[in-house]
Amino acid sequence: MMTAAAMALLMPMAAHAADPIKLGVLEDQSGDFALATIGKVHGIQLATDEINAAGGIAGRKLDLVIYDTQSDNTRYQEFMRRVLQRDKVDAVFAGFSSASREAYRPIVDQLNGLAFYNNQYEGGVCDAHMIVTGAVPEQQFSTLIPWMMEKFGKKIYTIAADYNFGQISAEWVRNIVKQNGGEMVGEEFIPLGVSQFSSTIQNIQKAKPDILMTLLVGTAQSSYYEQANAANLHVPMGSSVNVGQAYEHKRFKPPSLANMYVTTNWIEEVDNPASKAFVARWHAKFPNEPYINQEAENSYLAVYLYKEMVERAKGSTKRDDLRAVIAKGDVCFDAPEGKVCIDPKSQHMSHTIYLAKVNDDHSISFPKVWPDVKPYWLGDSGCDLTKKNPNAQYTPSNPPPKS
Repeated sequence: MMTAAAMALLMPMAAHAADPIKLGVLEDQSGDFALATIGKVHGIQLATDEINAAGGIAGRKLDLVIYDTQSDNTRYQEFMRRVLQRDKVDAVFAGFSSASREAYRPIVDQLNGLAFYNNQYEGGVCDAHMIVTGAVPEQQFSTLIPWMMEKFGKKIYTIAADYNFGQISAEWVRNIVKQNGGEMVGEEFIPLGVSQFSSTIQNIQKAKPDILMTLLVGTAQSSYYEQANAANLHVPMGSSVNVGQAYEHKRFKPPSLANMYVTTNWIEEVDNPASKAFVARWHAKFPNEPYINQEAENSYLAVYLYKEMVERAKGSTKRDDLRAVIAKGDVCFDAPEGKVCIDPKSQHMSHTIYLAKVNDDHSISFPKVWPDVKPYWLGDSGCDLTKKNPNAQYTPSNPPPKS
């Protein structure tokens, strides 16, 4: 028979085992990026509700600690320290812009945290403290640009947001255009706050490109599309960010975005049973959501991937234990887009890539789908987080050092 003293010793252990798993959520619920990022918070909340209703993770409920970062990089730094040091969360889901990610990433490294970046981005982060569920250039540009050049021609003009996302993405565009025998006839980098594009439109008209790559972000820069339409600039557009993030095809009157082609790993128009069921569950919880974007799905599936890792680590939430699970190479989830898996070398995701075309009436069609596109560039270039952790971001012109 167990003594009272023995029972007293076991009680704290039992209470600890039932403690909730705490997830930090640092996302822009106000500010310039809020329109595209509120859905990220909702995706995490939906997944959390579903998981908790099914019994939690290894018998433990999930608790969310949510802060509004207000599209302010200093707040990302402040709140990242707060959630890791004071709130003591087990993992953090954080960040829309690449500038925000790079503002908080050194803090995650310093405090030995684990952060999920659930965003499409310019690629290149080789950091064992980061798991990236968004699509990267070799998944989006290596599919989109050759397809468009074959269809429309080989003269390319790029307009991009003037910070690390736009600059590195434009480098990817230049390289892929060159590899496919094309010609860059223009390139402009636009500061984030700019909302007037008359001179840019005139420059594009003079250059007469076959394809316009638009890598614009935020509410101010989205003004470009209506202005270009008013100027009768109807060059076929390609993008890795528009439609999939800020649903411009829903927000602006047709035909402002007509003849735009976007490579995305998911948008709410994707027509398969898993996607339709996901959209139905979403609208049951968030009936006033104007649009479910790519980043919302990335955030939703990130929580389920975290669940998979913790359960396979026998309930441990320690970063090293979760990374040992990732290193096995078979952490996957049947997401609304299709099956996704984490690449152990880079801790980035494989994706189904949908080529979404915006039609004249702003409806969406899908001329092509590329299943199971791997995030191959980092691993092929020398990033291998199963062997070493450089905590670095690389670019095509500054690849990982070969060991």
